[in-house]
Amino acid sequence: MAFAGLLAAALLGAAYDRRAVLLVVGVTALADLDSFIALVSAGTHRAALHNFVIPAVAAGLLLADTRLRQGSLLRARYGHYGVRVAWVAIVAYAVAGVGLDMVAGGVNPLYPLFDQFYVLDGKIELSNQRGIVQTFVETSSSSGNSVPAPQSLGSTKEFSYSTGVDPDPGGTQTDPERIFPVVRAGWQLLVLVVGTVVTLARFRVAHDLPDR
Repeated sequence: MAFAGLLAAALLGAAYDRRAVLLVVGVTALADLDSFIALVSAGTHRAALHNFVIPAVAAGLLLADTRLRQGSLLRARYGHYGVRVAWVAIVAYAVAGVGLDMVAGGVNPLYPLFDQFYVLDGKIELSNQRGIVQTFVETSSSSGNSVPAPQSLGSTKEFSYSTGVDPDPGGTQTDPERIFPVVRAGWQLLVLVVGTVVTLARFRVAHDLPDR
């Protein structure tokens, strides 16, 4: 949510106000509701709502309404403000709601079209002996082709996440501990603090520079 606020501060422009920020952050937070969906559909946490299919469909519908229709329903009711907020909310959902979790534990990015969890992890380094070293893209030595190299974790039938809502998906513990993670790494603390401070500070920053 802090990352979504940071994106809102960067992208909303003149549409930045309390209502727009709450909408962008709220839409991003919807992704985590699949923790509850997993209670009735096993393995669907970080799958049912943590995928890129949802923002892609939303972007397609918004594009059709604002670019292909003769009269946009969204623009007619909320003006250019509504269109800007809608686009930023979709971007925040994809980047902060899904993308951030894909690099921090993994998601099922194409669910339900393709059922497989992936986590994207790697490094990029500059070496005086090996040159540019990266592990995000895997190169096949035989064919010379390069492909993205996310780590596969399994399908919803093979893999599930422990959450505070459902701490023991496998049902093997008698008294499982419920943990609701807030910060689990230094970079997460940095995003939390910077995102929150920038989101709040943006309300105090004028859109135009002073005359003098």
